[in-house]
Amino acid sequence: MHLIQQKNIFFIGLLLAFNVSCFAHGVDSKTAHFLTTTQGSAIGPFLYIGAKHMVTGYDHLLFLVGVIFFLFRSRDIFIYVSLFTLGHSLTLLFGVLNHININVYLIDAVIAFSIIYKGFDNLGGFKQLFGIQPNTKIAVLFFGLFHGFGLATKLQDFALPQENLITNMLAFNVGVEIGQLIALLFILTFLGFWRRHNSYFTFSTTSNTLLMSGGLVLLGYQLTGYFTSL
Repeated sequence: MHLIQQKNIFFIGLLLAFNVSCFAHGVDSKTAHFLTTTQGSAIGPFLYIGAKHMVTGYDHLLFLVGVIFFLFRSRDIFIYVSLFTLGHSLTLLFGVLNHININVYLIDAVIAFSIIYKGFDNLGGFKQLFGIQPNTKIAVLFFGLFHGFGLATKLQDFALPQENLITNMLAFNVGVEIGQLIALLFILTFLGFWRRHNSYFTFSTTSNTLLMSGGLVLLGYQLTGYFTSL
């Protein structure tokens, strides 16, 4: 009974967090106005906006949960998070500074697929179905590139002023990493507490199946948006 209660609490909490994030992830009117009208260097505000975007970015955070779910050593967590950071930092800056604008629905569909991929990988799906195990480090770096393009595409929707653009984008990127660190601390605290109980492994299959389900919902939403916008 105790394990069932833990399971239900975890599922309810995750679903509530997902629903709240869905509403918080968008850019509010004040932020949108600031992005389109600011002139010159604005390091502080761009730091804040970058951090806020990552903390409320449910798609990025779900992928991050999948990445660290079965990582127990601090060194491994540092390596994988660093690869993800490297990937999305490169394409965020490259995409904005070179005006590379990808269809927002398609890039978000790839990001949704990355969540499905990681959940499937955590379940051992590749070994069971295909008899192979893709390099997990390369996969995290690869999908990190798409997460960065997702951030770049969203920013370019606001026609950012070109004055001091490099400085502001560097500040935004640092803010994203600060937000990621804050979110990671909360995630690791929760997982660290849960790992003390046998239910962590008992429900690991269910948890990663739920992770894949969340990715599938997001994938369906983005593809529907893409085809209805044609």
